[in-house]
Amino acid sequence: MTVNKQLSWREKISYGIADMGFNFYWTNVATFLLIFYTDVFGISAAAAASMMFTIKIINAFTDPMIGAAADRTRTRWGKFRPYLIWVPLPLACAAFLTYTTPDLSEGGKIVWAYGTYLAMMVCYTCINIPYNALSGVLSADSQERSTVNGLRFIFAFAGGTLVTAATPSLVHWLGGGNDKLGWQLTMLVWSVFASLLFVLTFLNTRERVTPSAEQQSNVWQDVRDLSQNRPWVALFFLALIIMITITLRTSSAAYYFKYVVERPDLMAGFVPAYMMAAAAGASLTPLMTRFIDKKKLMMILMTITAVLSSAFFFVPKDQIWLMFALQIAMGLVLGPKSPLAFSMYADTADYNEWRTGRRATAMTFAAATFSQKLGTAVAVAVIGAIFTRLGYVANAAQTEGSQAGIVWLMSFIPAFFALLAVAVMFMYNLDNNKLLQIQKDLEARKS
Repeated sequence: MTVNKQLSWREKISYGIADMGFNFYWTNVATFLLIFYTDVFGISAAAAASMMFTIKIINAFTDPMIGAAADRTRTRWGKFRPYLIWVPLPLACAAFLTYTTPDLSEGGKIVWAYGTYLAMMVCYTCINIPYNALSGVLSADSQERSTVNGLRFIFAFAGGTLVTAATPSLVHWLGGGNDKLGWQLTMLVWSVFASLLFVLTFLNTRERVTPSAEQQSNVWQDVRDLSQNRPWVALFFLALIIMITITLRTSSAAYYFKYVVERPDLMAGFVPAYMMAAAAGASLTPLMTRFIDKKKLMMILMTITAVLSSAFFFVPKDQIWLMFALQIAMGLVLGPKSPLAFSMYADTADYNEWRTGRRATAMTFAAATFSQKLGTAVAVAVIGAIFTRLGYVANAAQTEGSQAGIVWLMSFIPAFFALLAVAVMFMYNLDNNKLLQIQKDLEARKS
């Protein structure tokens, strides 16, 4: 089988549509889950943030285990594709229960939140990590990977746009004024559609890049290989920092429009505006990588992100058009970041095989997902700590200090982390020439 095969558009699109399904979950969690817990489910911001932080940490440590299991899966459908039909039903059930509000005491609700959120995140990981790894085995060609991941994230951002635009209306319509019922049924709708997309991806993709038949390794060997893989280590910290940057702004946006701007209705357009712009930016990724080295491109993107995020601090709360303009600009700049990063992860898997003779594609992506979840956990902890210190009270007028904290979470704090991401990229040492040599050497070995 030719591992450098140019993929058909049918297969590229079929791979990409699953990420729309993942964002029916991920964007809901990133954008709405915290405010659901505080304003609908009925627990404090401190309790919700602490719970989400704890679960993210626990779930982050399950990622390498799931990655190791996926790398060692043997079926007639391949290593990674089977998870796209094995896991959707358990994931849908766990998500439905996560957005269910039982008639319990506050302590009972916290226990429920811990159990259901953990179940949802573990199920999500069990399907998402094999899906991520699948992008690294569809083709060995680096440019094809950029194209596949660019297309994937167009669907991802489209899914995020759909979720953020439609979810508030779905909650109102399905709940008939009962937000608790509305959230529960809304999550059920998103789960059903996501499951259908996962099955379509399973049916229309193929795995082509495989480890050497003689490869012998264990989980700890995989971990050691990654820890000595310099470009992967750089991407690990990059993913952590970028996820902090994005989560700070995404999770704070609902609070910003509800309590600072006092126009919560604008959320229905604010995040979708970002998502649509990000989809446009992602579509340009394959073109940009033809002319700009991936490392340099990532550094440019994060520098501009820091500037745009800082500018948000100076926007008066009545200048809605300026808020949206900055949000759209940030979407265009951050859109290429995701396909670029996932293409680079696949490159580091090749580098690891070239350097050690061992390939652990799912573990490579799993450990990267570990860092993303750790970044999300840190961001949620920062938000919770700031809200608690500034005296946030749900569904009440906020103090000036609380409002200022929300604005900082939308501007200077994520800008700092964006600049930190630029610094981390100096560690990354794979350029286009080196990647080309790696592919030639690997092809020669397998021949």
